[in-house]
Amino acid sequence: MPLAATGELVARAALARTAVAAFNVITLEHVEAVIAGAESAGAPVVLQVSENVVKFRYGRLLPLARAATAAAERASVPVALHLDHVQSDDLLRQAPGAGFSSVMYDASRLPYQENLASTRAAADWSHAQGLWIEAELGEVGGKDGEPPRDAHAPGARTDPSEARAFVADSGVDALAVAIGSSHAMTTRTAALDHGLLKRLAASVGVPLVLHGSSGVPDDELRAAVEGGIAKVNVGTALNIAMTGAIREFLAARPEAVDSRKYLSVGREAMARTVAGLIGVLQG
Repeated sequence: MPLAATGELVARAALARTAVAAFNVITLEHVEAVIAGAESAGAPVVLQVSENVVKFRYGRLLPLARAATAAAERASVPVALHLDHVQSDDLLRQAPGAGFSSVMYDASRLPYQENLASTRAAADWSHAQGLWIEAELGEVGGKDGEPPRDAHAPGARTDPSEARAFVADSGVDALAVAIGSSHAMTTRTAALDHGLLKRLAASVGVPLVLHGSSGVPDDELRAAVEGGIAKVNVGTALNIAMTGAIREFLAARPEAVDSRKYLSVGREAMARTVAGLIGVLQG
């Protein structure tokens, strides 16, 4: 089927008080695993390509984007393509021609007024191109190889009154909020601030997004969805599943050299992870 639109998937999820799962992909095996897992769960899904992944792929967006589009068009469930954590305006401007219906523009490390001005400009341009745009306020942390952010540090959390003003003044369609999760967590030990989430949901008139969800336990994820999260971003959990399965395979078969053998094992492990996490979000 044709590529779905991220904004439509998120809007439907918000209306139904559920959340759409959005998985960050690095290789074609990631793409195929996410789609297979979503098909197994019978649910729509968002494939996310981050700016860091574009850098990993020699700075080229199109090869992975074209592969993801081709795979998505053959899926039996709706699949959308999202450009994640964009800081480069040049990369932002490549999104419409590469099949993306949405972007997450990340100026969250800038002081508030600079974040607002940069995001406002990105939102104006994106909307003119028909793109749905997400931004971040607060600091989830853990990106670019830095240690996972202390989610309890002063100033890390998203302030509800600031979030209300930011959304109104920037014109974004969704807001990623800092409520206790962190990117790149390899243990599922994050404790979310559900009281803060409730205040944010009451203050902000757009769908809320949870980043760093790999480190969030199942019961916390369910509670976050009940509290108003409509899009849940997952990345590290896929890499944990893939790497663990490949390590186990090669440890048992040190003579193996055919990469198809161990990549297929890694792909299957990721697909199971995807299906399991979607099941959690569906309740």
